[in-house]
Amino acid sequence: MNVPALLATYQLRQREYLLRITRAMTSRLDLPSLLKLILSSAAELVGCRAGLIALEQEPTEFLPRQAILPRFQIRAIYNISPQSLPAFEPLLDVIPLIARGVEDDEGNDPLDSYYLDLQARVRQVEERLGIPLGQVVGLPLFFEDELLGIIFLFRTEYAFTEMDWQFLEGFANQAAIAVRNARLYHQLETERSRLATIIENSADGIMILNGERRVMVINQALAAMVGMTPEEALGRPCHEVLALENVQGDDLCQAEYPMEMLPREGLRCEGDLYRPGGGRVTVSVIYTPLYDEANRLVNIIVNVHDITRFREEEEMKSTFTSIISHELKTPVALIKGYAQTLARPDVEWDQETARQGLQIIEEEADRLEMLINNLLDVSRIQASGLRLDYADVNLQALAQKVAEAYRTQTNTHQIELDFPHELPLVWGDEERLRQVLTNLVSNAIKYSPDGGIIRIGGWTDQGDGTQPDQTRVVLYVADQGIGIPPEEIPHIFDRFYRVDSSLRRSTAGTGLGLFLAKAIVEAHGGQIWVRSEPGKGTTFFFSLPVSQGQDATTQTINHP
Repeated sequence: MNVPALLATYQLRQREYLLRITRAMTSRLDLPSLLKLILSSAAELVGCRAGLIALEQEPTEFLPRQAILPRFQIRAIYNISPQSLPAFEPLLDVIPLIARGVEDDEGNDPLDSYYLDLQARVRQVEERLGIPLGQVVGLPLFFEDELLGIIFLFRTEYAFTEMDWQFLEGFANQAAIAVRNARLYHQLETERSRLATIIENSADGIMILNGERRVMVINQALAAMVGMTPEEALGRPCHEVLALENVQGDDLCQAEYPMEMLPREGLRCEGDLYRPGGGRVTVSVIYTPLYDEANRLVNIIVNVHDITRFREEEEMKSTFTSIISHELKTPVALIKGYAQTLARPDVEWDQETARQGLQIIEEEADRLEMLINNLLDVSRIQASGLRLDYADVNLQALAQKVAEAYRTQTNTHQIELDFPHELPLVWGDEERLRQVLTNLVSNAIKYSPDGGIIRIGGWTDQGDGTQPDQTRVVLYVADQGIGIPPEEIPHIFDRFYRVDSSLRRSTAGTGLGLFLAKAIVEAHGGQIWVRSEPGKGTTFFFSLPVSQGQDATTQTINHP
């Protein structure tokens, strides 16, 4: 076969090989494996024994392009030892010459300067390695005038021909497209992974719906709110997953809501979620529609924020205002009324009438003082802590004093003491502990409208007997009143909380007594709890550690 025929056959095989490699490159989206394929294919295409690919580092939102040093990095090698890569650094410094793409002051083409400088830098690499690299070709990877990187190929046997250059330039154009696609795919996957991470780890509930309002994505926070797993929610209609009740605003998830009424700026609503196992969560929901270029609805982003605590705080403020205004008005009105009556100049009151009027003024003033002190105590607990003046306290004697004081205040209740054995002293603040017993006995009287026995008792709890400091004194206050519904027991120690009953509306109270009692007991290192049965009465218990013979002291204990 003559030379032209051999040359034609060689060219045909190279084109077939180039076509096959191009198809392989365009089907790969993993950048590391793609770069290996590009480099090995380029080397085999023109018979090179070694090569490398250097790519420009991609800028990020935190590290802009101009701040990246070095700008280019070696990303793939062919028949080059990884240990020898530092010797090839001079080649990376020449790449910016081709990236500028402008003529110098003398009108020279930057590519000419690039190729001249490249040969000089190859000589520097050879000196570092101590071996010849031979001929080198640098193939820029351009995509729409953007330099993505460069392929360096080394050949010692013979020089690169014009035909080699033609094939390699065509190959480099296809390789640049493949690299660009792989990078775009990598960026897309990175953004998708970041979005998925943000959605999954968001403290707020997030859900993505399709145009038919079926769930495509739901994060763990929202799944926990609605009481189902993410797998159970996927594919279901929105109204089955986010079943809001007591809705305020426009709820897109309601099956009857007309989609054609969906505004482009989205919707907002609030409502309650009732979990299958019980309990209520109040949420704020924002629906944000996403449209494509053809103005077609693609997705709806649903953000669900738990506002239960906010609602509770708002209700608490409202309750506080209502209770305090009522509780303050009553004693102030009585004090003012009796004071005005006794001060009338046109009437001379007998001594007994005046005494009764002044007694009512004193009682209402005491009531007002107690209310103010309770509010101040709550403020101290929330702000700087609860001040305790520690000393040895005889709880049995303290209970006797509280019982005697309240026996004079009720004619329908029988207050009894139940202490089978003498109790050891406890280490605490006597006045604060008196406040605990006073609140508990006062509640027992208040919520036993038909009278009955109120029993104050206690015993010594030795624990398991292995450690002396486990010994505690347990006191209780039991009544035969209306009791507490089971669902309300977890809340009775909350600020301003009062048991929901018809009796509540006819009895005075701020809902602070049990909150203060719990704060005082826990500040002493004790515990307080309750047992109750509706219609049969309530028993409050609290335990305190016994005294270990400490010296009297004053301490401020913060309460959360």
